[in-house]
Amino acid sequence: MQISRYRGTVDGLSRSLIPLARLPVILITVAALVFVLLRVLPLDPAAMLLSPNATHEQSTQMRQALGLDRPIFVQLWLWIRDASRGDLGQSLQFDDSVSSHILHALPVTLQLVGCGLLLGIVLGVASGVLAFHGRNTPLRGALDLLNGLALAIPEYLWGIVLILVFGITLKMLPFYGQIDPRFQVPSRTGLLLFDSVLAGDGAALGSAAAHLLLPATALAMSIAPPLMRVLYSSLDQAFDQEYVHYGRLRGLSERRLLVHHALRNAWLPVVTLMGVQGGLLIGGTLLVESIFGLPGLGNLMIDAISSQDLPMIQGVALVYALAVLISNTCVELALVHLDPRLRSL
Repeated sequence: MQISRYRGTVDGLSRSLIPLARLPVILITVAALVFVLLRVLPLDPAAMLLSPNATHEQSTQMRQALGLDRPIFVQLWLWIRDASRGDLGQSLQFDDSVSSHILHALPVTLQLVGCGLLLGIVLGVASGVLAFHGRNTPLRGALDLLNGLALAIPEYLWGIVLILVFGITLKMLPFYGQIDPRFQVPSRTGLLLFDSVLAGDGAALGSAAAHLLLPATALAMSIAPPLMRVLYSSLDQAFDQEYVHYGRLRGLSERRLLVHHALRNAWLPVVTLMGVQGGLLIGGTLLVESIFGLPGLGNLMIDAISSQDLPMIQGVALVYALAVLISNTCVELALVHLDPRLRSL
């Protein structure tokens, strides 16, 4: 018995290490694709740094200074080598380090994604459980209708709708920026909610939360509807299992069967979908941050695209890819932990 348990533990640990071992290989491959695809575009970083009447010699010297005269594979190797050290190059727009701008913008995006994901999970799970509990009532039809409407609206359009309704018409919530200008919160972590708590400023915390509510809701509305549908389908399959029938014979209520038994076994498809939706959620910040005026990675990427800042575009794209890979890896590790059958594959 002890030997079998030991083998199961070793197999589970080995299975858990596989996603972590694949992560560097996938990241290097993605970085190479991002670099090569951006180099194919008709953009000349050297021309952006020179005046329109620059001579050919000046253009040649600038290209040499930027390393653009070298073969593309040499440029790729140097970029990956420097990126592994945290150096993503110099911004053409700001004329300073790309990494410093990313480190300043990253906490804003992480805070938005975290709150949006948490709110989306709460809304999706709650609506899925509620719809299944009322599956034989008009409530299920009403929730299905709302779910279909929510699926048809992308997150950036949700942002505009929320601004028009709650920001402009009802004037209930602020819809631009991170916090009211009258509050000055010392930046310790870069996460404004945590910094407000660390500063002990309840008014600043309330203002930051109010500013974050609408953009987080816009992101949440893009992931809650699919979570509701998958959870409903998983619960429907779980209620066809024998243990549910045995539970009914023992006199357990439908609510107890739903919450304490079926819901536990319906989590695996939901967790898988959370990983997929989490990756999409990160990409959704691109327009949502711009709409709500949040100085995160999405806003930084849009500014870089508009000014053709190639090093900044490469750096932000690499961070987005890394965030998606980490999200997918965490979900895969969670699935291995939740489902013992996956450890023996």
